[in-house]
Amino acid sequence: MEEEIDYFKDEYELEAENRIRNLCWTVSGDYNMSITPDLESFKLSKYIGLYDAIKQGAFAKYLDKEALSTYIVKKVFLSGDKDYLMYIMQMCVDSAIKDALCQDRPGVLAIRKQAYEDILEYKFDKMTATFLGRIKIEVLKQELGFSNGASQNIDEYVKLIQSLENVTDSRKIIEAVDYIYNSCIDNTFEKKHGDLEKVLSVTMEELSEYDWKDFLNDEMYEDMLERYMEDIESELSDIANTPEEKKEKEEERKNNSSIRAYTEEDVEKIYSYVELNYGRSYLNENEQKRLNNRICRGMHTNCRLYFTEGILANPVKVNYQYKYAQRMISNNQFELNNNFRVVKKNISHLASTLKHSLIFRNQREFELSDNGLIVPSRLWRLGRVRDDRIFSKEIRKDNSRFVVDILIDSSGSQRKQAPKVAIQAYIISAALSQAKIAHRVMGFSTFWNYTIMQRFREYDDPESKDKEILKFLVSSNNRDGLAIRAATDSLIQREEDNKILIILSDGKPNDVAIKRSGAAKAKPYIGKAAINDTALEIRKCRSLGISVLGVFTGHEEDLIAEKKIFGKDFAYIRDINNFSNIVSVYLKKQITDT
Repeated sequence: MEEEIDYFKDEYELEAENRIRNLCWTVSGDYNMSITPDLESFKLSKYIGLYDAIKQGAFAKYLDKEALSTYIVKKVFLSGDKDYLMYIMQMCVDSAIKDALCQDRPGVLAIRKQAYEDILEYKFDKMTATFLGRIKIEVLKQELGFSNGASQNIDEYVKLIQSLENVTDSRKIIEAVDYIYNSCIDNTFEKKHGDLEKVLSVTMEELSEYDWKDFLNDEMYEDMLERYMEDIESELSDIANTPEEKKEKEEERKNNSSIRAYTEEDVEKIYSYVELNYGRSYLNENEQKRLNNRICRGMHTNCRLYFTEGILANPVKVNYQYKYAQRMISNNQFELNNNFRVVKKNISHLASTLKHSLIFRNQREFELSDNGLIVPSRLWRLGRVRDDRIFSKEIRKDNSRFVVDILIDSSGSQRKQAPKVAIQAYIISAALSQAKIAHRVMGFSTFWNYTIMQRFREYDDPESKDKEILKFLVSSNNRDGLAIRAATDSLIQREEDNKILIILSDGKPNDVAIKRSGAAKAKPYIGKAAINDTALEIRKCRSLGISVLGVFTGHEEDLIAEKKIFGKDFAYIRDINNFSNIVSVYLKKQITDT
């Protein structure tokens, strides 16, 4: 992963991070290695923080960290407890690398000794409260040379950990970890889920299909499994924090995740962070300010809009998010190629329906009038019946009077079905292009207080721009009401008489509220409040004469929210083969009835 700029560190933290990174890189010999500095441990004790960095480097140099991390992930997949597994693995890894590390770099011995002493000083009470903690205390004491001997039930595990000294065979380390976990933490694991061979037989395909978001602090940038694997690897060198401390911190993070407070200076820095990870905006500063002042009101006060064509179109630099976006395009393209015939058939069917509807609309039609061409057969009505109109007037409707906006929910909740969503949007866009109907396609997601509006194609772009939708990328949250309001703001300014808004979403508007320094606290955009706000924006659209169709991309249990948001005008497509049939019914109705 490219090293990211963190804008929320003071000078002390940045200096500490640089020191930790340089130490880790020096030990590993790999200056491209991704490093996660443990600043909390460094603040507790600089020796603990430095030894943690040294261990990260040594772990990468001496052991197969991918094999060890994969075992942890597979064990968690089968209901193992990650924090306890990590704690055991950390003790075993430390034992395996410490002698080789000190032989290569004798200066590490003094740092390790002080780190061990500081762990016992600062963490002793918490470690004595658990069986694993008492095992670790005994391991550290024996390393420091002042152990009085361990009790029999602890000594077995201490000797097993010590037996791993200078072991580089990942399998032996994994066997030790698995034995200690099954013996000390969950003695029913093998009976319920199988032995070590069963754990190791879990396939990457099974892991990829699992939803890892509950295990992640931030799923914004990466494939969840890959991100989780990287988190595991970075935590394997942590020698200070107990499983109980990690669980407490995770619980605190979850409890505080709905409201986050940042200073005004932080908010300004967030803009640069957004620019770095979503690409530069195609609007200048004044244009963005005017839009924000006009649109970000009511429930969306203190929110901001950010209009971009994506990180691939206009990057600040080639960072991890850029590479992640490239991978996602490859995934979307693969899905398109894999369903090429079905997609082509859907585009052809939907385009044909649209064209025929427009032809029917443009057929010569006449209506009775009080002026125009005389209809001889109606002359007898003069003075005899109430309806004495004897003229006929031709009515012609113009194709150019239609315009369509396609708005795609690009939040992290769409991650599993992202390629499917991209294909659905592509089918609609390609069909509209073939029917010569002006349309725009945009995706939306919310990061901090910015709702990102990513433009894939503009209203009058050529047909070749339709495939830009394959740059569809999912991340973070979704403030649907604000995104719909922003799309409506520009759609309503179009000259066409008949305007249609198609929204592809999973019916789950959900955003973290931001509190700015000196400003009123924003309400969390979740649950009933978020659904009601989104439904309100849909009603506003319709009151302005915009026809709205929801294309549901979520799970069946969320249909209730989708119905509340869109009313009867939404399509639930379970099978891509039937996509064009369902969508064409709605669009045909809109064209022929207006």
